[in-house]
Amino acid sequence: MLGPVILAASRSDRMRRLVSAAPVTKPVVDRFIPGETVDQIVPIVRDLTDQGLELTMDVVGEDITTPAQAEAARDAYLELIDRLKPLELGTRAEMSVKLSMFGQALDAGHELAAANVRPVVEAAAEIGTTVTLDAEDHTTLDSMFAIHEELRKDFPQTGCVIQAYLFRTEADARRLADSGSRVRLVKGAYKEPAEVAYQQRHEIDKAYVRILRTLMEGEGYPMIGSHDPRLISIGQELARTAGRKLDEYEFQMLYGIRGDEHLRLAAEGHRMRVYTAYGTDWYGYFMRRLAEKPANLRFFARSVIGHG
Repeated sequence: MLGPVILAASRSDRMRRLVSAAPVTKPVVDRFIPGETVDQIVPIVRDLTDQGLELTMDVVGEDITTPAQAEAARDAYLELIDRLKPLELGTRAEMSVKLSMFGQALDAGHELAAANVRPVVEAAAEIGTTVTLDAEDHTTLDSMFAIHEELRKDFPQTGCVIQAYLFRTEADARRLADSGSRVRLVKGAYKEPAEVAYQQRHEIDKAYVRILRTLMEGEGYPMIGSHDPRLISIGQELARTAGRKLDEYEFQMLYGIRGDEHLRLAAEGHRMRVYTAYGTDWYGYFMRRLAEKPANLRFFARSVIGHG
């Protein structure tokens, strides 16, 4: 089980330095993170939307230690939104944000994160799009859900993410489905203890299906965050059973993973949204992509060997 080891490494400063310094790293990172600046990412946005895909944009970076850094993260999203405005994409390009970037872990972090994320949600609404609050480790979720609920009072399209491996998620899904929320369901990509989360893959998969059924049968808008072909097929069947039209749910996958499947689903008429991250502080995001799927780790290992 290499996943937990890699997730632990994602929090290691020593591993950060080693991986970041390795010559092979950047070409591999570029598979998952196609740019470091807004200037680099805007052509990617144009290209993907021209292919019939939709996007959710993530400015990477989580290790925020000062309020000034949190404000800089807020401003980076505001710059992105300003650059998206002339493209007139509306909800075809939305934003995904981690509240840790907005200062959630600092002193009075809940209030700080709430204050920093609101201008981003407001600016997104002004260009006809929205924001989804990403889920992080289980200790942050009560704060995230409270901020999500508050934002939805003024911006009801604000979405949030729930993680199938957490025991609490089935109850969270029922609440969110009843309230009509946009909800992205993922398996989960943080190292969580056995007291709060399923540890076995088959248990996580079964929980994913139960939760997705709840979302499909509810009043909200389900977003199926998975690259698993079996779960994608199950999601389609659950949507049909629930009587949902193709524009009443969507699939979401990461940039750089199963690109042909992105195009196949879009060609079939599905809403297919690509989670597209950019920025310079890529280490934590990159390590979680390796931990999520053995194929990603094999891809990295082959690149290392090939450049050794």
